[in-house]
Amino acid sequence: MNLPNKLTISRFVLTAAFLVVFFARFPYSDTVALVLFGMAGLTDYFDGKIARRDNLITNFGILMDPLADKILICSVFIAFVERGLMPAWMVVIVVARELAITGLRLLAASRNLVLAAERYGQNKTISQITAILSVLVLESHQQWGFVGKLFSLPIFGRPWVEPFTHISIWVAVALTFVSGWLYLWKNRELYLRDM
Repeated sequence: MNLPNKLTISRFVLTAAFLVVFFARFPYSDTVALVLFGMAGLTDYFDGKIARRDNLITNFGILMDPLADKILICSVFIAFVERGLMPAWMVVIVVARELAITGLRLLAASRNLVLAAERYGQNKTISQITAILSVLVLESHQQWGFVGKLFSLPIFGRPWVEPFTHISIWVAVALTFVSGWLYLWKNRELYLRDM
């Protein structure tokens, strides 16, 4: 098994570890969860970069890399609902979009077609990661001593990280919805011909 595929598999392990730590509620658990999510995000960045650079693209990686990404992102957002950090309806939009696009790609694959990632999808991913990181920072920055106080600097009487987190969540949900709608519309001939 090559290094990019090992990194992809490690993302599944890091997702499970994140969930255990996120719900364990021990001292500094939110900080540890933030570090685990950051590590998972880095594996996503490096597995693709190494695979392209060293020509190590495999069928396993083509299938499992996006699956690992979706499981990580959806798991974290669902965990946020359980802890009351995000409304469920927002997370339903995220999960529904990921399932719809995965289904569309599977339909395309059954017809020997490959649907490439779109720029909107890449922006959606960046916005989702930003939203997740901001929620985790909001939950954990009080544990960081002096550095944490930088995230508590007030804007309109509230720590600046609070409005930033709310804005990043709304941006992520909006981009998730719009990118999913655009992707489904652009590739509508794939599913409309079977209706």
